[in-house]
Amino acid sequence: MANLDLDAMLQRFRDRAHAVKQRPLPPVAGEERQAFIAQAKVDYQDFAIIGDAEAEVIDGVLTLRVDLRPEDERN
Repeated sequence: MANLDLDAMLQRFRDRAHAVKQRPLPPVAGEERQAFIAQAKVDYQDFAIIGDAEAEVIDGVLTLRVDLRPEDERN
């Protein structure tokens, strides 16, 4: 795997999570609006989880380690 910058990759996911939070609501109402909001929540969660991961490549395998415990329970 040629020149995979793990820090830059994780930063892109953090940037995407931030972008979802800044995404304006389109001019929709009712069920479409609720669907848009629900999708934004899922997008933010997914991007934020990967953005918070610790990443490493061992023997060509990318491993993302994510500690899902509350911050006060982490080592």
